[in-house]
Amino acid sequence: MASLLRSLRRKAILRGNPIADQLWQQGIAELPLLRHIEHGDFARLREYAALFLAEKSMLGAHDLVLDDALKLSIAIQACVPILHLGFSLYDDWQTIIVYPSEFIATHEYTDESGVVHATRDILAGEAWLRGPLVVSAAEVRSSGEEDGVNVVIHECAHKLDMLNGDANGFPPLHRGMDRVRWSTVFQSAYDDFCSRVDANEATSIDPYAAENPAEFFAVFSEAFFEIPQQLLHAYPAVYEQLKDYYRQDPAKAFGPLS
Repeated sequence: MASLLRSLRRKAILRGNPIADQLWQQGIAELPLLRHIEHGDFARLREYAALFLAEKSMLGAHDLVLDDALKLSIAIQACVPILHLGFSLYDDWQTIIVYPSEFIATHEYTDESGVVHATRDILAGEAWLRGPLVVSAAEVRSSGEEDGVNVVIHECAHKLDMLNGDANGFPPLHRGMDRVRWSTVFQSAYDDFCSRVDANEATSIDPYAAENPAEFFAVFSEAFFEIPQQLLHAYPAVYEQLKDYYRQDPAKAFGPLS
């Protein structure tokens, strides 16, 4: 019954809260990463973006005023990863907090000896388990340019990862996907990537992926949508796993590798 009521409510939202044509055309024109999306899928992306705008609460921090263009950009980029997964995967969180630029996050943790530590980190984005998603407006505006960096996709990947608990680089897999294969592929790639970063090798993929397996999944998800051919060339097995997980093949839009 709950799912039926949710479906009826969302149909009503789509009838009563459409995205204006001019705003939509401007929004997709400013995001080159959308070139991989097939023409027939833009209607679904537009519907998901409309639902995102209607159901999620976007709050500006530090007196930031969120205009329609910025909110739509966040919505579109957030819906790219779930385009073939279903909007319901975002049902367990409602709030997006948008800072003007990078922000300071304070966290506490207890080490193995029971000592409590406090950290202060400068971040461009953050995702909380069953809590808000936090992003920098400056980073949002520079995302989607096919440079491998996308704060919205990064944090949404964490949200998908958190569907089965704390983010650990192992989201709930679809039926037919092999858990052992996923673990083997990602662990091998993670070890290799960390070795390359430790050796100060240049890489087109953000070195932050070496931080831990959760960040590896989120950063490689950014690369999957932003620079798919480079990811396919560098880590083809990871690309194939992400293709099966996201049910998209962004590299196909660029033609065969030379």
